[in-house]
Amino acid sequence: MNKKYWILGLIIILTLVVVTPAIAQNNTPPTDDEVNSLAKNMYCPVCENIPLDVCGTAACAQWRQQISDMLGDGFSDQEIYDFFALQYGDRVLAQPPRTGLNWLVYIVPPAAILIFAFVVFSYMKNKQKPTTDPMVAEAVEEQKEDEDDYQSQLENELKKRL
Repeated sequence: MNKKYWILGLIIILTLVVVTPAIAQNNTPPTDDEVNSLAKNMYCPVCENIPLDVCGTAACAQWRQQISDMLGDGFSDQEIYDFFALQYGDRVLAQPPRTGLNWLVYIVPPAAILIFAFVVFSYMKNKQKPTTDPMVAEAVEEQKEDEDDYQSQLENELKKRL
């Protein structure tokens, strides 16, 4: 009976030895879509402002191949971004990391929009207010009196003719 357990254990061990490498080799190469999903978030260091997924230079083709190799080796997306940022600087990333002065990229545009909206709102609000300047009010009253005199004179002339 002891011999049966040895044979059963040997069969299990041999099965695991044969099956485990087959499972481990299941890392199929990544598709172009997987590589381009990462490459579109990176910029070519040679060409200015051209995403890596559409750049046609040989350097970018090598980068895409390197991304493919790294994905095949099991690197995560963030590990790949970190690797290229370490090699070529933060300028290769479409979204710079939120550290140091890079925070200004995320703060300044919304703040500028809010300030602009406040200035426009204040201008429009002040433009709609009636003026309370005594000189302006007196001039408006004089203009109304002149218009009233003109209108009454015009009405009298029309009555005379009819």
